Amino acid sequence: MKKLLAGKLICPACLPQEYALHLEIRSAEAEDIVDGTLTCRQCDRCFPIRQGIAFLDPDQQEDRQANRYEQEEVVSSYLWSHYGDLLGDEQATDAYRQWAGLMEPHAGLALDLGGAVGRFTFEMSGKCDLAVGIDRSLAFIKAARRFMQKGELRFTLKDEGLLGHEVVIRRPAQWQPERVEFIVADAQRLPFAAHTATSVASLNLVDKLSKPYAHLAEINRVAAPSGSQLLLSDPFSWSTEAAEIDQWLGGKEDGPYAGKGLDNIAAILRHGHEGLSPGWQVTRRDHVWWKIRTHSNHYELIRSCFIKAAR
Repeated sequence: MKKLLAGKLICPACLPQEYALHLEIRSAEAEDIVDGTLTCRQCDRCFPIRQGIAFLDPDQQEDRQANRYEQEEVVSSYLWSHYGDLLGDEQATDAYRQWAGLMEPHAGLALDLGGAVGRFTFEMSGKCDLAVGIDRSLAFIKAARRFMQKGELRFTLKDEGLLGHEVVIRRPAQWQPERVEFIVADAQRLPFAAHTATSVASLNLVDKLSKPYAHLAEINRVAAPSGSQLLLSDPFSWSTEAAEIDQWLGGKEDGPYAGKGLDNIAAILRHGHEGLSPGWQVTRRDHVWWKIRTHSNHYELIRSCFIKAAR
């Protein structure tokens, strides 16, 4: 974890109260903390930094292999979905370049929530002072951080059954790894102080969360009250596997969030709903086609509908 990030972090377990974390460094390489701890002196929670990765999820998963997002095949699928265009694969989309193209350059911090294996975070590295990718999947964060450090990443793409082939992605010269970091954290309880982010992105995440409204509230809390921008894109594949129906922000006929998710989220942001203030001005609505690869004969094409907003 980059040393400069430590001063921006708070204890996610103590939210909504915000308490700074005390950093202890046991080993470091230049500006990168390899081993250490971040401790909250209010609740005594200790968040480790291991092999350069800060673990700031207050509900660390004991059995990560039970989570599909820790499985090698799933990591491979996401690596292809993020970086397939760098391989020259004719099946790949340029979704992440499209999303990044919607963001204005700015000073300060950019947060990529649910950033998976990091493509949008890297795309933002030339548009801000520091871009931080956040995900609960350790396997995703390991892959993204390895790419950040090494400049290339080798992984196996599944062809069929037990067959596969190795591919190599290389980091484009315009990306700036010194302005990139990745941490393990929960997008519903962000370890950042209020008003510290100039831009926030949430891509294909909100329908996978147990409390999607809490996610919007966290975005609102960490984003600067003026001069900030938000990009939220999602296919709105609401599922009871992710959240109870009463937590959904759309996809139902009655209740406070009846109708479609994009409409409801736009209204929540625009009107400063239930304490989400100041409100956001929605500047654009559209969609991006995004694709994920399971194996050489199986792809999933996803229409991810987005809102770009500013305040």
